[in-house]
Amino acid sequence: MNLPLSIPSPSVSYFQVGPLQIHFYALCILAGIIAAALLTNYRLNKRGAERGIILDMILWTVPFGIIGARVFHVLTHPNDYFFPGAELWKVIAIWEGGIAIFGALIGGAIGAYIGCRVLGLRFWTFADALAPGLLLAQAFGRFGNYFNHELFGTPTNGWWGLEIESSNPAYPIGLPDGTLFQPTFAYEVIWNLLGVAVILLLERKLGLQWGKVLAVYLIWYGLGRIVWESIRIDPSEIFFGLRVNVWAAIFAVVAGILIFVVQSRRHTGLEPSAYVPGREFNATAAGVDSKNTDAGYVDLSEPEDTKPDSDAAVATSTTGSHK
Repeated sequence: MNLPLSIPSPSVSYFQVGPLQIHFYALCILAGIIAAALLTNYRLNKRGAERGIILDMILWTVPFGIIGARVFHVLTHPNDYFFPGAELWKVIAIWEGGIAIFGALIGGAIGAYIGCRVLGLRFWTFADALAPGLLLAQAFGRFGNYFNHELFGTPTNGWWGLEIESSNPAYPIGLPDGTLFQPTFAYEVIWNLLGVAVILLLERKLGLQWGKVLAVYLIWYGLGRIVWESIRIDPSEIFFGLRVNVWAAIFAVVAGILIFVVQSRRHTGLEPSAYVPGREFNATAAGVDSKNTDAGYVDLSEPEDTKPDSDAAVATSTTGSHK
């Protein structure tokens, strides 16, 4: 079997519908959002949440996530947007590419927290349900970078090298035409899809809840991103010798470890419900088949400060016979 000599970049990045330009980048992002929403909604339903509740959560998570993603990108690439003669309106030209997943995570987390408060969902329940969907969405999104001919890696002689035109603004000066580059988009697609399988397996085998599924996501994605980000050659702000997104990936790994350790100590039992106390969803009234849910869990964890102190216990024992 003859292997291909390289990976060609797409010849087009958009198509025309009347006066509108439909960018494949945007379609990839949209496909990722839809895939993540379907998977997350299914997982929330299995935990006893209302059917279609993801539609309400999307109203909070997606706008906040997009805003956070764009703001993070602009702030970490200021030279691309703020210079003499710059068209400042391009700060919002998200269709031309330029969003940061770490910004999306921060913005999306804010939106998710607000949405959970409004709907009465447990934040950690939603975060755990969403975690594998995030990796799935990111896999779709990386194809957008492929269509935009962006965020490729260092030169390579491998057959998997990505073809990039020498007229590309990110093409390194001095390299000859025809140089092939590491297809970092493909590496991350593979890593993310593998991560979906790993997360689902660990969740089932270890019974992960209370934010620990999200923790595994942060660790998995952060470790992979440290590697892919380190071989990318697009311009980036450098701090202490590392690209800003490498630092963000390191922070994600550390945050994931902390969440896993802290939540493991705080909650030794299972989630009692997908909803906070007093906001429980009536599955029967809404026609949800309780046989297809994993609700009915009992939380065995008890905060230490809820245990009666010794003096109170003694007082109770000496006065109980007089009641």
